[in-house]
Amino acid sequence: MSNEAEDAETAGFEKGRKAATAIILPFVALGVGNVLLIMQWGLDPLWGFLLMPPILFISVIGWIAIRGGFAEDRTGGGDYDGGV
Repeated sequence: MSNEAEDAETAGFEKGRKAATAIILPFVALGVGNVLLIMQWGLDPLWGFLLMPPILFISVIGWIAIRGGFAEDRTGGGDYDGGV
């Protein structure tokens, strides 16, 4: 019974939360690493606050896209064979 409720709750989602997190986590780590590197160079800490929102925003959008299956191939079986 609980399995049916879980299936209904996740209907329409292609990948799970853990898979989406595992895919997005390296990009978040790169962004945070870049901010830490900038802070080590001695730049104003304001730059850290300016750079973190876009990094987090793009990461969340990517997580939603992967979780929802939007990042999957949606072209279907078209008649295009790769020619000009």
